[in-house]
Amino acid sequence: MLHRGLSTVFWIFFTISCVALYPVALVVWLVTLPFDPRLRVLHQFTCFWASLYTWFNPAWPIEIIGRDKIRPDATYVMVANHQSLLDILVLFRLFTHFKWVSKVENFRVPFIGWNMRMNRYIQIKRGKKESVVKMMRHCRDTLEAGSSIMMFPEGTRSATDQLARFKTGAFELALDTHRPILPILVIGTADALPKRGFVLRGRHEIRVTILEPIEYENFAGSSANELTLRVREQLNQALTNELLRTTPEPSPPS
Repeated sequence: MLHRGLSTVFWIFFTISCVALYPVALVVWLVTLPFDPRLRVLHQFTCFWASLYTWFNPAWPIEIIGRDKIRPDATYVMVANHQSLLDILVLFRLFTHFKWVSKVENFRVPFIGWNMRMNRYIQIKRGKKESVVKMMRHCRDTLEAGSSIMMFPEGTRSATDQLARFKTGAFELALDTHRPILPILVIGTADALPKRGFVLRGRHEIRVTILEPIEYENFAGSSANELTLRVREQLNQALTNELLRTTPEPSPPS
């Protein structure tokens, strides 16, 4: 009952803040558009907007490890594992510039989706080949223009602690555009906000770990499938290490 009550308060705050902050985002967009073609300022405001929901929620303490590995002058293909809707809010806490690749349904959400469109985040209709082709073209143009992209290569939220099968799209983009890959591990979000349902659970620590970037020179001779498996294995090993580190040791027999 307590969790349901707190969840209700959270979602009321979420709704009210979206209604209040979207007009601010609109003003930011109008004022900065003439001198900010990549919409960096609007994205930073969006990072601030999204971060409000974790900053003011004591049940979601977030630790970010390896932020210094993100070079501000680099353009990355960023890939992260996906366990919860909360992953999106958490990754905005990086406060680095990127364009999301997101399912088209998210762009239809009032206020949130409208802001995503203003930011020129990239839409995809899952299961539609022509949409995938358009998404890939948009991603290539975005990377060539100097903006990183952020993708969940699993395509959807994993139903377990384990990584699901990775799709090859992000890795094809890295090969085509010669951009480095930045693997990111998110852990703890599935416990805080499960895949199915909107009831927040108790206090759960959330950790974001930025792994070492993989420069193009280190995978230039790989196929997309080989690169996909390589990065998945790297993230899977990091996930395994993290789970081992956070699993309490069994109590000695009395």
